[in-house]
Amino acid sequence: MNKGDETRILRVAIAVCVLVGIALCAGFYRVVSLKVDTPQELISVAMPTNSKITQLATRGSLLDRRGRILAGSRVGYKLFIDPSLVDDPEELALELGAKLKLPPADIERKIRQRRGSKYVVVVDLLEHWQVELIRESSYKNVGLEQRLVRSYPHGDSIASLVGLVGTEHTGLAGLEHSLNGSLDGKSGTLVRLRDVRKQTLWVDPENYKPKSDGKDVQLTIDVVIQEIATNHLKKEVLRCNAGGGRVVVLDPNTGDILAMTDILNPRENWTQEVTDPSRDIDPRLGRNRCLSDPYEPGSTFKPFVWSVATQLEKVSVDEVLPTPSVNPYRTSSGRPIRDAHCYGPSTWRKVLVKSMNSGMAIVAERLTKKEMQDAITGFGFGSPTYLGLAGETRGLITSAKNWSKFTQASVAMGHEIGVTPVQMVQAFCAFARDGSIPQLRLVAKTNTAVPIVRQAITPEIANTTRTIMGEVMTEGTGRNSQSDLYDLFGKSGTAQLPKVDGTGYFEDRYIASFIAGAPLENPELVVVCVIDDPDKKIAHYGGEVAGPVVRDIIDDTLEYLGVAPTKIQVAFE
Repeated sequence: MNKGDETRILRVAIAVCVLVGIALCAGFYRVVSLKVDTPQELISVAMPTNSKITQLATRGSLLDRRGRILAGSRVGYKLFIDPSLVDDPEELALELGAKLKLPPADIERKIRQRRGSKYVVVVDLLEHWQVELIRESSYKNVGLEQRLVRSYPHGDSIASLVGLVGTEHTGLAGLEHSLNGSLDGKSGTLVRLRDVRKQTLWVDPENYKPKSDGKDVQLTIDVVIQEIATNHLKKEVLRCNAGGGRVVVLDPNTGDILAMTDILNPRENWTQEVTDPSRDIDPRLGRNRCLSDPYEPGSTFKPFVWSVATQLEKVSVDEVLPTPSVNPYRTSSGRPIRDAHCYGPSTWRKVLVKSMNSGMAIVAERLTKKEMQDAITGFGFGSPTYLGLAGETRGLITSAKNWSKFTQASVAMGHEIGVTPVQMVQAFCAFARDGSIPQLRLVAKTNTAVPIVRQAITPEIANTTRTIMGEVMTEGTGRNSQSDLYDLFGKSGTAQLPKVDGTGYFEDRYIASFIAGAPLENPELVVVCVIDDPDKKIAHYGGEVAGPVVRDIIDDTLEYLGVAPTKIQVAFE
């Protein structure tokens, strides 16, 4: 190679280097200019190479005692639009409306109202077929976003007990609220590197946080028993045109709540109606009146005082008391006490069977104020049951400071005291058991001993009281509520409705209640029913209004549980 060739090659190399340098400088300049002053056209189509994805955690399910779903979650999809990418809102609305069978005008309105936004939800929850259509489409300005959907397959029959979740899937009321710590899950996140086709190239392991789904919680509630209780209660509330009603069904052997239902029946032209503004917004937001609203139990309270007075030996079962042959009986302070029927001098046993106010007042004066107060608190009245639901009240008990002779006699008859239905069924367990009172529970436990809250009375007194309440069903106020299948033990109550202004009681409006257990020899159930303000023109006594509800619930529930009838069935051909 001569010298001239070498010179020519050198010149060409230098020229190539210069051209390459100029190209590199131009490219660098272009990159800098795009970074500093990015054109609007590029901004509209530019997308980050990294994207953060949220993995939704599923909320745990609420299950009944047999594993049936009372509340469950699933993943659904909502449809959103990026209005900044929509050239013709009307055209897009017409296309989506035709495909998804939605009003195009609503879609167009939502787009035009927020043209400056990049995210507008058009449909909060799509049906499955709508999701598939969107996935098969090629819209660049339309997207799907996951969302959790909470379902309640059993409707209003268990609404106030189960409760409700909010938009963030956090419990707002009922068991959804009280069990939120167990049910609530924690969503996960991951950061991924994507190409221009939005395909994942790489997932950063350091920025990956796996989701943690919520735990399922099994309850003591049995949805079949819940529906049995709700149906019988609703039927009676409507029949007697009552303002509402409440029922609690309990297994006294375990303390398990098997059903808890609460119904309101708004009536026109009635004063002092029971209201619940939250329930008007959503039935699941309403207060659970089985725990929150005290009522005067009337004669259903007598067995508790009767049993303690007997245990304290203030009176014997067969002692004949000077109960009147003609109304009224007057206490030592001159207060008149009236009986529904006068039987003349009667035994302490008959006082309970016939629900005699005079006999209860006579023995109440034999107890000291402290003994009567201890009798009440000994059964748990005045204290919450600690069932685990928000809104539970302690009930209403006259303070020791304000306790009078009038109070002493009133409480013995179930007046001047307020109790809740859950307090009543818990206390009544003492008669269905050996005098002990179990801790109530709504969350199912396995292989655990039943916690005992207190020993209210001795096993002997519990058995005696239960036996005599069996006679209440055959000879007393429970006659109209006898079962053809099972031997029941129970007590009715009819208390005047107190006025909310504190000026006394209505003369012709009542709270009717009934509480019973069955079977008599080996109790498996305790049921209380409270009917709020039944129409007196139809019926109002506890034994004729609430009693049949309790009987029917017991019959249907024990049959459902496979408990053999205790009464002899005679077959006729």
